[in-house]
Amino acid sequence: MSSTEPRRTALDALHRSLGATMTDFAGWDMPLRYGSERDEHNAVRTKAGLFDLSHMGEIAVTGPQAAALLDHALVGNIGGVKPGRARYTMICREDGGILDDLIVYRLGETEYMVVANASNAQVVLDALTERAAGFDAEVRDDRDAYALLAVQGPESPAILAGLTDADLDGLKYYAGLPGTVAGVPALIARTGYTGEDGFELFVKPEHAVELWQALTKAGEGHGLVPCGLSCRDTLRLEAGMPLYGNELSTALTPFDAGLGRVVKFEKEGDFVGRAALTEAAGRAEQNPPRVLVGLVAQGRRVPRAGYPVVAGGEVIGEVTSGAPSPTLGKPIAMAYVDARHAAPGTEGVGVDIRGSHEPYDVVALPFYKRQK
Repeated sequence: MSSTEPRRTALDALHRSLGATMTDFAGWDMPLRYGSERDEHNAVRTKAGLFDLSHMGEIAVTGPQAAALLDHALVGNIGGVKPGRARYTMICREDGGILDDLIVYRLGETEYMVVANASNAQVVLDALTERAAGFDAEVRDDRDAYALLAVQGPESPAILAGLTDADLDGLKYYAGLPGTVAGVPALIARTGYTGEDGFELFVKPEHAVELWQALTKAGEGHGLVPCGLSCRDTLRLEAGMPLYGNELSTALTPFDAGLGRVVKFEKEGDFVGRAALTEAAGRAEQNPPRVLVGLVAQGRRVPRAGYPVVAGGEVIGEVTSGAPSPTLGKPIAMAYVDARHAAPGTEGVGVDIRGSHEPYDVVALPFYKRQK
């Protein structure tokens, strides 16, 4: 197989049999959509959607000093995460730049699973391996050990409840527990990237097809539809969730991205990037960096990543993500803008769309919050 050939998930043939439009995403052949991305988006907001996320990068960190290694390698307080719980965190360079945002699951006393974005999985694996020097801990590439299916949307607890005797009611947001779903051994996690309640199911690749089929059958009376990456992007955008490569990059520290809360200076010992991030935190207090805001179009033209944000004839920021919002019925965008234009309701802000300054309303993120 040549290196240019995209990787395929265990569900590849199934996606094609469902008529999915496939696309190369971070070196993987992934379903973009099965039919209408608007219908898929709306299904997740109102009923439920089923996603193949097997392109995500799972990395096992195990051993007596696994917690100490992760506390050194990442910006979060991972040693403080209880077994069965998960934490959103970041891995940064020595200069504070964000290498990736991650979810870390503590599966046992000395066993963790780090889930990286597909596009950064190798970078994260290499960094963790390098940073493991001197720690009694092992870093293992587990990308081929898992397929990952996600059921997202208000109907997802009811769909899953019919297939598992795991205690879903007791499973908190950002927690994971081992169980069986439709007879398949799985790590059942209550996490997601859509702004809705939902579950992510880590299973062996050889069980992926039977689990997908069981979920599809169980979801028949609940409006469950298969969903591609396209609606996943509009769902996360409405929920104000950052995407690596758009809102996050090595050019930004967590403080520049408005996510300084993930950096835990109070944890013991040194961690990679501590000195640079201490400086970045001080800078952010003295002189606020550009702020990530929401923009809602007054017209119909859709902003795209890289478009300048303007006010009073000058460039005051840049769009990082933009799309039509099926839920709001208007184009929306996330953008980094100068702090003086960042307050919700700020007047006179526009987006330069191919030379035309289209008017936009500045709003607080997220655009959409589910009713609990």
